[in-house]
Amino acid sequence: MKLTTQRRIAAQVLKVGQSRVLFDNDKLQDVKEAITKADVRSLIAKKAIKKMPEKKNSRGRKRKSLQQKRKGRKKGAGSRKGRKTSRLPRKRMWMQKVRVQRELLRKLKEKGMIAREDFKELYTKVKGGFFRNKRHIKIYIEEKGLIKKKENDAEKKKAGKN
Repeated sequence: MKLTTQRRIAAQVLKVGQSRVLFDNDKLQDVKEAITKADVRSLIAKKAIKKMPEKKNSRGRKRKSLQQKRKGRKKGAGSRKGRKTSRLPRKRMWMQKVRVQRELLRKLKEKGMIAREDFKELYTKVKGGFFRNKRHIKIYIEEKGLIKKKENDAEKKKAGKN
């Protein structure tokens, strides 16, 4: 039984592709007799002709991938597109670096571990981009002997003995 014409008309009426038109096996004789759009519409109303649900892609794999990315995985060199600066702009990188360095200097000054003059000098060096990171500042301070902690401890011991 050829129902190509009916399938084409039904697809047009239902506004779907021909592959999504489904005929009821019990009412195939009625479908065969339908030759006009009006006939097809009445069969659709009687549920003799139906449209199949649209097949959609599952997001299960995508969800799993996103979960792994949240954990910090799947972010290696092979997954990256664009320059390093397009993923994290130069300005934001600079701001993060400088804020960390200034916070370290502020803490050292509050604890009284570095002198006011040294703080000012280091602060300007941070602004000028002299230091690579927090560790670089610590190494610089140790090398230059700018830390006052040992001197303060020695003074406290002397004051305690007297």
